[in-house]
Amino acid sequence: MTKTGRLREKQCDECGETSSVLYRVQRDSSLEWVFLCLTCQGKTALDNPHYVYGGTWKAQKRH
Repeated sequence: MTKTGRLREKQCDECGETSSVLYRVQRDSSLEWVFLCLTCQGKTALDNPHYVYGGTWKAQKRH
C-alpha cells in the first residue's frame, strides 16, 4: 500500500500570493496569528518588537 501526501494550497495573509510554505506569525499587539510567505515574513520580522514565530505550514504533509 502506497501512502500519498496531501497537497493543499494557502494564500499569504499579507500579499495574497499562493505559496507551498507559509510561516505562522504574530506581527502586532493584537496577538492575532497570520500566515505569511517568506518575503512578507522577512519584512514583518525586521525590527518588529511584536514579531513572534509560531511554526511553518507546508502544502504537502508527510502523513
